[in-house]
Amino acid sequence: MPPAATPALSQAPLAADAQADATPAAPAPPDLRWPGTLAYGALGFPLAFVALPLYVLLPHHYATEFGVALATLGALLLGARLFDALVDPWLGRASDRLYARSPKAVLGTGLAAALLLALGLTALFFPPVRELQALLLWAGGALVLSYLAFSWLGICHQAWGARLGGDAATRSRIVAWREGAGLCGVVTASLLPTLLGLPVMVAVFAVALALAWCAWALAPRPPLGWLRHSPGAAELWQPWRQPGFRRLMTVFIFNGIASAIPATLLLFFIQDRLQLSDAMQPLFLGSYFLAAALGLPLWVRLVRRWGLVRTWLGAMVMSVAVFGWAATLGAGDWQAFLLICILSGVALGADLTLPHALLAGLIQRQGDHGAREGAYFGWWSFAAKLNLALAAGLALPLLGWWGYAPGDSSAQGLQALSWAYALLPCALKLVAAALLWFFWRRDPMLQQA
Repeated sequence: MPPAATPALSQAPLAADAQADATPAAPAPPDLRWPGTLAYGALGFPLAFVALPLYVLLPHHYATEFGVALATLGALLLGARLFDALVDPWLGRASDRLYARSPKAVLGTGLAAALLLALGLTALFFPPVRELQALLLWAGGALVLSYLAFSWLGICHQAWGARLGGDAATRSRIVAWREGAGLCGVVTASLLPTLLGLPVMVAVFAVALALAWCAWALAPRPPLGWLRHSPGAAELWQPWRQPGFRRLMTVFIFNGIASAIPATLLLFFIQDRLQLSDAMQPLFLGSYFLAAALGLPLWVRLVRRWGLVRTWLGAMVMSVAVFGWAATLGAGDWQAFLLICILSGVALGADLTLPHALLAGLIQRQGDHGAREGAYFGWWSFAAKLNLALAAGLALPLLGWWGYAPGDSSAQGLQALSWAYALLPCALKLVAAALLWFFWRRDPMLQQA
């Protein structure tokens, strides 16, 4: 059950004033036919590819391969991810300033970030030290490097797509190309470590990142942006002045934590609750993300009929109905878990596509299109990282305090693992759905999304 978001409200007079105030003559819209949107979306492949090792494989790898205690590991990940989250709004502001110069400047810094990301991932999975204190210091430094490079690429790439513009269907299609490529990247990353090993995984990632950056450089370019000359803090905090963004972010955070907890605990659940071998992991991960990729056209089609908000609400309800079943599983229930992976994977496609399309529409309605996409996506990335930090920093230590440890087969430990993996995320997802429904029913602007 991965991350997501929600809709927005706006004040039309402010939007009109902002456009008239600062925008020159409207440039020709970019060519958004499928070859161009595919070239844009290609970078989603390596960005999602690297997210699986960073956020799913790494905690399990350090706990089992190097024997790092769950509480220590949770503290390390919490600190690194909180730092990463806190700098994202500033990265978003820097992105807006680069877009005001030219898309070419954004591409140049993206190339440097891509090189640093490949270096950081290699350092994380192949540390030259094994002594605990030195290992933690090395991992902390490599995490910060990897997270910063990953964040810069992600924020710039998402802002690029939002700046391309379009109506709700067009925005959904642009995001669907990016997230579809991303899901292919996740499927690849889920198969390679088990089938061919970590060295092959890192090598494939580096090649894919280089090719995707080249495709990005050939993609349709958004019109040259503008940036209002106001104090830095005013630009940074501009999104939070919009009631719609605050509402959208509230739903996004609850939904994102609901997705981040299972991602952190997945491998522990497979090995200890289901008592299955590592050879089964690619089957579950691959089917989950493949189902999400195949389900993307369904959600894009439903948006044309139901709109963004109602379609996302339906996906949330489907996700809870399917995922709660996981709490009842026991040793050897691999067929039932595979079905859960497939059905919840279909729901994931909506989580990955619709919230980003809603945010892009919010930016347009607020009059900030072509001006502050980086600021919005910087805070968006901040919330996503905060969700992941809380999932690792809270779920792992709590499991340790409740009596669970990797390899545990006690009834108490396994019950704690099942509740944390399945029931807690469902409860949070229901809160997110209730908030989305509440805001939608009371907000005419949101009903137009």
